[in-house]
Amino acid sequence: MRYTDTLHLVSHCPQRRPAASLPLRLNELFVKLHACANALYAAPIEEAIWNVWMYDTHEGAELELDRACNDIAQRRYDIAETRLARLLRRRPDWAEAWNKLATLLYLMGRDDESVAAIHRTLQIEPRHFGAMCGLGEILRAQGEVESSCVAFNMALRMHPRLDGVRRTLRQLLNRTHH
Repeated sequence: MRYTDTLHLVSHCPQRRPAASLPLRLNELFVKLHACANALYAAPIEEAIWNVWMYDTHEGAELELDRACNDIAQRRYDIAETRLARLLRRRPDWAEAWNKLATLLYLMGRDDESVAAIHRTLQIEPRHFGAMCGLGEILRAQGEVESSCVAFNMALRMHPRLDGVRRTLRQLLNRTHH
């Protein structure tokens, strides 16, 4: 298991506090998310969480992240990587910029670097269920079923209405019990 430190970080996320730089509104949104009876009611709350994560007060930072996301969507990975590197030099404590870098590196097949960016994301925002899902996918692809289950289970603990993750976990568990 190559990603022991990151998996250890994931397993201790509930005990960790988010960075003080994160908006307090996230606390209220996560309380609401946990109170949702089903995925339909959770969807607008999840969207609000993502909107807060994508927001930054630093001038031009949000626009730069949007451009990097567009570059990723257009498969202009080299440009996206340059933008994200420049952005993270200016905003090193922006969890979502690290998460976008993790996504980009994953798409480029650079798993070790992606996990390092996931690690940084979770150091800043220990509730980042998206980063946990990314780690789960990397671990699953590498055949680390038990470790991927830890990451997916923690993502569900942060966001109990991730039905796709719940299905993935069931499939993984069914494979290991056959």
